[in-house]
Amino acid sequence: MNEFIINDLYGYQEDYIEKVIQCALKHQKISNACGSVIYVGEDEIQRINKTYRNIDRVTDVISFAFEDAGYSNAEIRMLGDIYVCIPKMKEQAKAFGHSEKRELSFLVVHGLLHLLGYDHTKSKEEKKRMFQLQEEILNEAKIPR
Repeated sequence: MNEFIINDLYGYQEDYIEKVIQCALKHQKISNACGSVIYVGEDEIQRINKTYRNIDRVTDVISFAFEDAGYSNAEIRMLGDIYVCIPKMKEQAKAFGHSEKRELSFLVVHGLLHLLGYDHTKSKEEKKRMFQLQEEILNEAKIPR
């Protein structure tokens, strides 16, 4: 059983996100895993980005993979935390001409794939593979562009 907690610190709770997460985990053949999604504002995501990545600007999503940090449990995979900046998500949805549902789902899947070890910054091939997986997962979850 997979369980993700969605911490609605920003007042933006959407029930479909749990479905998207479960679809992504099923797609990646992950079971017995847990993690969290935390919605934050621009000040908080910028603080996190500066503190942990030494980048002093607002970003859309940041993931902290617990397995990368050596946290493990034999019975359940503790994947980590996904922080999503709700104002940035809304801005990007408008700029890209699609729904907030699509953009929020994309950011959560993007963050989740990072928790699973995917990294689009290492090579063009890895970036292509990661973005292909995101599209497959969102299509399976019936959240098209």
